[in-house]
Amino acid sequence: MKIYNTLTRNKEEFIPIDPEQIKIYVCGPTVYNYFHIGNARPFVVFDTLRRYLEYKGQNVKFIQNFTDVDDKIINRAKVEGITPKEVADKYIEEYFKDAGALNVKKADVHPRVSEHMDEIIDFVKTLTDKGFAYEANGDVYFSARKFKGYGKLSRQNIDDLDSGSRIEVDDIKRDPLDFALWKARKSEDEIAWKSPWGMGRPGWHIECSAMAKKHLGETIDLHAGGQDLQFPHHENEIAQSECCNGVQFAKYWMHNGYITIDDEKMSKSKGNFFTVRDILKDYDGEVMRFFLLAGHYRNPINFADSLMEQAKNSLGRLRNAKSGLEHLIANGTDEPMDDEEKAAIAELEQYKAEFDAKMEDDLNTADAITALFGMVTAINNKIKNGATKEFAETALAKFVMLANVLGLLFESEDVISDEIKALAEERQQARKDKNFARADEIRDILKERGYSLKDTQMGVQIIKD
Repeated sequence: MKIYNTLTRNKEEFIPIDPEQIKIYVCGPTVYNYFHIGNARPFVVFDTLRRYLEYKGQNVKFIQNFTDVDDKIINRAKVEGITPKEVADKYIEEYFKDAGALNVKKADVHPRVSEHMDEIIDFVKTLTDKGFAYEANGDVYFSARKFKGYGKLSRQNIDDLDSGSRIEVDDIKRDPLDFALWKARKSEDEIAWKSPWGMGRPGWHIECSAMAKKHLGETIDLHAGGQDLQFPHHENEIAQSECCNGVQFAKYWMHNGYITIDDEKMSKSKGNFFTVRDILKDYDGEVMRFFLLAGHYRNPINFADSLMEQAKNSLGRLRNAKSGLEHLIANGTDEPMDDEEKAAIAELEQYKAEFDAKMEDDLNTADAITALFGMVTAINNKIKNGATKEFAETALAKFVMLANVLGLLFESEDVISDEIKALAEERQQARKDKNFARADEIRDILKERGYSLKDTQMGVQIIKD
């Protein structure tokens, strides 16, 4: 597999450090609110990378952190009248609900900053002992200019970086580029931990370095996150990790592109700021996941209702192909596949090879989805005049396997309740009996519950609207 390595700005062969286990660290959310559509993109994209590697037989150790110590959490706690821990616990629980709706698998470990304070303090102490960091009035700062490679990820010349945007400005720092590893407590009611420099809490950047080291080791295969994290967050992670450990921090770096809203940057002040929880009121999570994977992960994508509708319709084609094959498995003939069906299966294998090739080429989910639709066309061409159960079972297994690599088709016939299925069957019988009043009544009941029925050559399909 080849991936675009942000560190080298080249597409490179992905070669794990240890073939027995691939170690991946993805930056997770700061848990003070519901996460927004921009956050959702890296969650979905790198969940898909993990799924693909596992599909290819790789053992992946996947870590995604929760930042549960932060000024935003402290401020939210004051607004809601609860403790910072209660805020973090609340929004971690809400994260799992929304991530589950997007079919994002849980990480092998979801480390929390508050549970790794010993590791963070030891990390900072090592940097001070080595002369890469210094204490000032209870704060500890990293000396950015002491790391020769500072700027190598974001390709910024250290001499061109001025204090200001995205640089922590503080009068007690020796250099505007220096960043906080540890922050002294400012008031008695502020959350803090005991340290060699007094009561305080960690800076933002140090947490990921300490937790990655704890759970994955000093050098990891791949670190990933949104494009906005390249500088300063990931740049600072590299600097402090490589100075502390004396070895390369991560061999490969992957960053996804931005999301705009109706071609404008998402902003609360513009009123175009959407959480995933907001969007789930109008679209199910699988539609959102399809939308996020329909473009190449490194390209910017635009969120708009029209594009979500397109995603919904396209996903409907995948769902219909699956339900059509399921119908044939239940109702098809028991004869063995004939030569025409065997040829159709061979065509599906060609689309599988195309799917794999596109995913191997820097996780090109957009073109992989095109290959999946090639499968749909081939399947529909074969089953429009009927097919054997053997063909349907073989085709379904191949089709669903690839869809599942993308995390799709997790909301389909298998999650429709028995009650809904019974209502659909009753409506069909009512129509046969020419009891159209009852058929219309059931149709309205199904519509209220978010379902519609579609007559096809394979029978009636239940569609989740």
